[in-house]
Amino acid sequence: MSKRNKKVIVEVPHRISGFFEIVDEINGIKIENPENIGSRGGGFCLSAVSKTEIKIKKLEKREDFKIEIYINGKRLDQQAETTYYIITYIKKYLKNPIKVKINHTFDLPVGCGYGASGSGALGTIFGLNYLLDLNLSYRERGKIAHIAEVVNKTGLGTVCGLLGRGLCMLKEPGYPCVVERINVPSDIIIICGSFGMIHTKSILSDPILNSKIKEAGQVALKKLIQNPNMKTFIKASIEFVENTNILNILRLEKSKELMENLNKLNITGASMNQLGRSIYAIGNKEEEKNIIEVFEAFKPDIRIYNLSINNNYPRILKIK
Repeated sequence: MSKRNKKVIVEVPHRISGFFEIVDEINGIKIENPENIGSRGGGFCLSAVSKTEIKIKKLEKREDFKIEIYINGKRLDQQAETTYYIITYIKKYLKNPIKVKINHTFDLPVGCGYGASGSGALGTIFGLNYLLDLNLSYRERGKIAHIAEVVNKTGLGTVCGLLGRGLCMLKEPGYPCVVERINVPSDIIIICGSFGMIHTKSILSDPILNSKIKEAGQVALKKLIQNPNMKTFIKASIEFVENTNILNILRLEKSKELMENLNKLNITGASMNQLGRSIYAIGNKEEEKNIIEVFEAFKPDIRIYNLSINNNYPRILKIK
């Protein structure tokens, strides 16, 4: 690394999970290695993205390692647990202290079921690997991001889903990823609406909901494996929401009403983001107007996003 300040921006898609099965134990015994913890399920990457800007400055040996982390301009440092974990993880690769400044900017709201923590984790490790010449393999970068999510309970399968790209199913939990991509019609649009946040950590720690998710996730994945296409995916996702009773358990009355109203339309289907107080609808361009009208009936309580499927890998946008 040169003595000058260095900067990189990494772009990573947002992602929606339609259904998932928590895999954190085998035969009733908790899995200890976070690399092996994860989820099976299905989801898709979005045209909306996160941008992780990283600035590095080399410090003198006598100075202390310095970390600044911002999310959408707000300084959080250690409160940004997943990003902070990754930065401390890579310290072992460095001979000299550095100052690291990271700013995550998200197109979609954080904590609303759009995979922000996974996107930010990948942006962080891809950017640090480049700036610091860590020479980590693509597989190693993904592993570090996955472990950071699992350890901090901010996600289980988001990293694998993002690396899988497009619409895909996660056929096995943990890392390395076992992913199968599913073809998507070219005219597909995704309309999303968000009422607010849900803390993933609280859901993953709830024993009743945890058990329901495991059972319903298994059923949903079996259906998608048997007939891997967009229509099966949305049908399995809707049934997952019904079988877990998650909308009622979390008292998401508006989300439930919106989802029901959307599914009265002649569209591919609509379901709930996992996990977020958000609903997404899948249709084509001809159905766009009708879908948006249903979403707009819930204004001003909802923010609406008109998107599409993203097939890109994490990529470096700008280097200085």
